[in-house]
Amino acid sequence: MALTSKITAYDAAWPAMFVAERERLAAGFGADLIAIHHVGSTAVPGLAAKPEIDLLVEVSDHRDTPRVDAFMRSCGYVRGKDLSPGHHFYRKDRDGVRTHKVHVCPSGHEQIARMLRFRDLLRRDADLRRRYQNLKFALETESAGIGEYLAQKAPFIDSAIGPTPTARK
Repeated sequence: MALTSKITAYDAAWPAMFVAERERLAAGFGADLIAIHHVGSTAVPGLAAKPEIDLLVEVSDHRDTPRVDAFMRSCGYVRGKDLSPGHHFYRKDRDGVRTHKVHVCPSGHEQIARMLRFRDLLRRDADLRRRYQNLKFALETESAGIGEYLAQKAPFIDSAIGPTPTARK
């Protein structure tokens, strides 16, 4: 599968796009909602990115998944396969181009700490941000598809964040 969109220069509108989608989605998780975080490259000022807004929804637990799935469908999302146990994934495309990705994880899931840590490191460290951006542009040119692109970014991300505290999966 090809990349879901093309990497573009940072767009100052991305944070507002996140806020609008966060507000739209919050009601769908009801009392289980703990927080909705802006993650991924669009959450890092100055970083070129695929213009896909990544939202990380932290919930107390996955309750009434069929209701949540129906709500997400009503907002234009398609449920993808779980990325790991407890890590639900939704995607939204417009005219065949990915616009949003939503990760839903219960509080304490290791992916919450991982995504937030990498985002925060990129926000703070200009050299890390530059190296990551260069890698992304190189992989966009060289990768056969999104799976390969993601797999080839993983060692860089793992190296940057180092070991994470043990958390619930």
